[in-house]
Amino acid sequence: QVQLVESGGGLVQPGGSLRLSCAASGSILSIYGMSWYRQAPGNQRELVAAITSSTNYITNSTNYADSVKGRFTISKANAKNTVYLQMNSLKSEDTAVYSCNVVGNFPWGARFEKWGQGTQVTVSS
Repeated sequence: QVQLVESGGGLVQPGGSLRLSCAASGSILSIYGMSWYRQAPGNQRELVAAITSSTNYITNSTNYADSVKGRFTISKANAKNTVYLQMNSLKSEDTAVYSCNVVGNFPWGARFEKWGQGTQVTVSS
């Protein structure tokens, strides 16, 4: 009923940049939370960045993991139900599978939470 399509992962050298995208489609009335998580081999999944909408969907609030503050920026395009993660000054420790998470409501009012399939980000020289 809700599908997420992620794109933008790949191999990049240390200090480089990547932009991840996650587009939601399907039976969606509203989206009030979009976030990116990552999981490196042997590690637990961790929250990288999140963006939530106010009740009027005009203002947003964001939060970031300390390890990415100042380097990563999360944003969204409401009309496209898409969330982005701009990643700059990438480090080898950013290497992980990145997954988006979307929380919203179906047209009939029920809440949904959906995970993307994950996209690999590898930072290596």
